[in-house]
Amino acid sequence: MRETAVPLGEPPVVTSVGFAVHGPAGHTDVFRLPDLWQLHLYRYEAGLTVAGTAHAIRPGRVSIVPPGAVCRYDYRGRSEHLYAHLRLPATGEPRTVPVVQDAGPELPTLSTLMHQAVAAWPSTPARAAAEIWTALWRVAHLAPAARGRQDATHPAVNTAIAHIEARLASPLTVPDIAKAAGLSHTHLTRVFRAATGSTVVAYIRQRRLARARHLLRESTLSISAIAAQVGIPDLQAFNKACRRDLGASPRVLRAAHRAAGPPTR
Repeated sequence: MRETAVPLGEPPVVTSVGFAVHGPAGHTDVFRLPDLWQLHLYRYEAGLTVAGTAHAIRPGRVSIVPPGAVCRYDYRGRSEHLYAHLRLPATGEPRTVPVVQDAGPELPTLSTLMHQAVAAWPSTPARAAAEIWTALWRVAHLAPAARGRQDATHPAVNTAIAHIEARLASPLTVPDIAKAAGLSHTHLTRVFRAATGSTVVAYIRQRRLARARHLLRESTLSISAIAAQVGIPDLQAFNKACRRDLGASPRVLRAAHRAAGPPTR
């Protein structure tokens, strides 16, 4: 398996995040996680086989493995990596992502996001999930999306999306995003719509409300804290946005999810 289709329409449900140490040289692990995706950021060299396809692990590479895939790690010594195990709701258009790829210039940001998730996990799992969600978006944008087109997404769109995802809690303007992407306001507006089918402003709203829905469902954060985390600190505006985009007020959304209870298996 060289590529996998990652559904990004809804936030992930993170079940575990941490820092793992494997090895020594010559040691082999063979396993699969039947129900969980795996996100790994590597600091070592090793061999990795996923569903029969061999990959080379190097420091600075990142992998995302779908549920049920058999993994074999062949270690060459002490092997350290950051990891997250998670569930991804099967909604939205999936994005085709290489199972293993170089993080490249995104490595420092991905490392910071995953370290922050590890630190937050014991006491604030909702924040850990938010950090992992942002990391997933960045991993997904390391490679062009497979959207049935021959042309790749304009690289400035990936930069703009990464800028947005990392700053959803902060004020965002199209001119500032265009500056970060190295384009004029008009040029960014044109290429962003061509790549995503959405305006920049609509994309920001959709991502903020998707994160808000996740935090309302999965966390015990106050509604005012969630509003601040998604960049809509005015509670009246936040309530209005939830009603418009999510179909109900924040309190109703949270109460409905709690009344439904955990999913049965």
